[in-house]
Amino acid sequence: MYLSSKQATLLGQIMQTLAEPHEETEIREIMGDLVMQLLGAQYYASYVWQPGSQSFSQPIQINMDPMNLRAYENYYQFHDPITPLMQRYQVAVRATDVLAHEALQKTEFFNDFLNKDGLYWGVNLYAWHQGQNLGDMRIWRDKRRENFSLDELRLLDMLQPAFVTALARAQRSTQPQDLQLNTLSQRLTPREQETARLVMLGMPDKEIARALQISPTTVRTHLENAFRKVGVSSRAALVHKLRA
Repeated sequence: MYLSSKQATLLGQIMQTLAEPHEETEIREIMGDLVMQLLGAQYYASYVWQPGSQSFSQPIQINMDPMNLRAYENYYQFHDPITPLMQRYQVAVRATDVLAHEALQKTEFFNDFLNKDGLYWGVNLYAWHQGQNLGDMRIWRDKRRENFSLDELRLLDMLQPAFVTALARAQRSTQPQDLQLNTLSQRLTPREQETARLVMLGMPDKEIARALQISPTTVRTHLENAFRKVGVSSRAALVHKLRA
């Protein structure tokens, strides 16, 4: 495999970044920028698989329309002909490896979702660790460029062990049950405490609902109860009051 001097420099920068302590969302975001440069790609998205709700959440995007990604979360991920197939792989995999491009172009997913942002050639890499999907990288080029080569797939495969290790390390350090609450939390029910811990991780109501497998309305009820019991009126104040 031939690497240009720029690619070699970027590869070293990526490996150094993955060896440093970062939060989980920072890892996926930083990797997006560096990997796009490494592969000469233009678009990037990253999600975390939620096995409870059988859906992807916690999106990170570069050069993609946030409204279009919201449509993906709400609808297109449930009508996606390629991602469920690509997710089975524990190596880098191209969209064309699971579905012929001519067939993909005939789908609603391509015409109403991918095409809106100009996504044409795609490659995904999933971070699998002990049977759990910790996150992914979805890298795309427009139709003016060529499909990703086998050498470029192998280049991504070289990054995967460090990517998995970095995400696993970050997620171990931010498990909700590991976030210690002070004595004020004793006023809350166990479910309200769980909700508060997820708020401390910066998760919005919708993601908390998915994590706890409850409705967003129930999440808001738990939060309102917690606000009242602790004597605050905002999420930021709740976090400040309950932090050990």
